[in-house]
Amino acid sequence: MKKYDVTGIGNALVDIEFKVKDQFFVDNQVEKGLMTLVDEERQNSLMKVINTAEAKKQCGGSAANTVIAVSQFGGKSYLSCKVANDELGKFFVADMKESGVENNLNPEKLEEGITGKCLVMVTEDAERTMNTFLGITQTYSVADVNEAAIKDSKYLYIEGYLVTSENGKAAMRHAKKLAEDNGVKVAMTFSDPAMVKYFKDAFDDVIGHSVDMLFANEEEAMLYTGKDNLKEAREELKKVAKHFVITQGKNGAMIFDGDTFIDIEPYQTTAIDSNGAGDMFAGAFMFGITNGHSYASSGKLASMASSKIVSQFGPRLKWHEAKEILARLNP
Repeated sequence: MKKYDVTGIGNALVDIEFKVKDQFFVDNQVEKGLMTLVDEERQNSLMKVINTAEAKKQCGGSAANTVIAVSQFGGKSYLSCKVANDELGKFFVADMKESGVENNLNPEKLEEGITGKCLVMVTEDAERTMNTFLGITQTYSVADVNEAAIKDSKYLYIEGYLVTSENGKAAMRHAKKLAEDNGVKVAMTFSDPAMVKYFKDAFDDVIGHSVDMLFANEEEAMLYTGKDNLKEAREELKKVAKHFVITQGKNGAMIFDGDTFIDIEPYQTTAIDSNGAGDMFAGAFMFGITNGHSYASSGKLASMASSKIVSQFGPRLKWHEAKEILARLNP
């Protein structure tokens, strides 16, 4: 028996989420709908023009959100990440503990520096736009990978955002090889269309011959494969992933289980915030496939969970909401 269902590696960020009008992007020269890396000065200038009193603060990062979801549904998860010895770093450590996710962070031995922050700007059309200052997580490297946790997991989950730095990419390759050498399955998420657009070669390098599970949305799938329609894109993805999920927003999702394609129905919802929807889908799905559920059942759980996430502000369910969704899956 493995100790963990999923061990994730990724950028540790404190999400500061707030609502804006489209005019905010025009006034502050922000590109809507994408994750953009910014320096601390740029992020601080944006912080000065937002109403921080109404902002919601939670520990985040793509892999963090996903392993928290695994934990909330009743799975066992671990996160390998990096924060600094500052106020937000200590907040991150406490929030992860409260979320039931074991991790490599020792609050007594955090390095000096600045913990990464992600400004999540949500517009009335429910689209999320992110400006991220990575801070100390930009130095995440092979040294921060917990080898014992990976070896004792059913799955390693790799966050695509790590491809933006050479040390992050090296950590991805190292963790993947370690998992493969120890019979641990490897899952990866592309994380954001901008990552695929600007770092496709880096993804090719990390993926190598293949991964066991790949998560992408429609835009990422077509960008990565160079195809302009989903039917061709999904056939191309078979060459690099044994199994994969393509999320399709309000149209649900498509799962390749290694043999056939499974269409996952969407659940009716009123979307107000898409932040964390993909991370939640991945987390609920990973919980499902590591805890005896079929691909179809795991997809249904993930669809229910992500439809709940987009109907509220913030990337995370409350504990009772996760239990209620699980009860609906297994009445």
